[in-house]
Amino acid sequence: MKARRRLGKILREIVSEKREKRLTEKNLISSLLNYHDHQAGQILTDDQIADNIIGVLFAAQDTTASALTWVIKYIHDYPLLRDVIRKEQKTIYESNGGGNRPLTWAQIRNMPNTYKSKGLIIDECGYQVVLESLRMASIISYTYREAVEDVIYNGVLIPKGWKVLPLFRIIHHNPHFFIDPEKFNPSRFEV
Repeated sequence: MKARRRLGKILREIVSEKREKRLTEKNLISSLLNYHDHQAGQILTDDQIADNIIGVLFAAQDTTASALTWVIKYIHDYPLLRDVIRKEQKTIYESNGGGNRPLTWAQIRNMPNTYKSKGLIIDECGYQVVLESLRMASIISYTYREAVEDVIYNGVLIPKGWKVLPLFRIIHHNPHFFIDPEKFNPSRFEV
């Protein structure tokens, strides 16, 4: 709790400074500073902005760790995929002087198997490993939404203003949206 209070204090100081200077940067803090609820005629306070940023920071840490765990699990479960990715990574590592130069964003975007996953054939399908891992694992269980108009779903009225709770695992494993939804098949995300 002490660290949380300290982080909140630091963020409130940053937010206050940005609010005073009316900086027009395009980032999370500026977006929150510029938020205006036209219905209620309210803006976010510095405390609310700091709380939102802390929420994003901590939520991102957990979901990123979970996502990476699942991606590694699926790469492990498919040895041919794992071997192709390992070979590709070794080539890039060596081209960067054995790790003496940092990996660049351009190198990441040009990884045909790790990033793009084009051309890798396993069980007659190419691989979009990260997207399929996220679909299979459903890192975030649900989200809250509000009906913006009356909706009838399966004969049931969901009135405007009601909160709905879409469950991602149910959506991601629904055979109406994904053929063989329980099968790990990254080719479903090829463009």
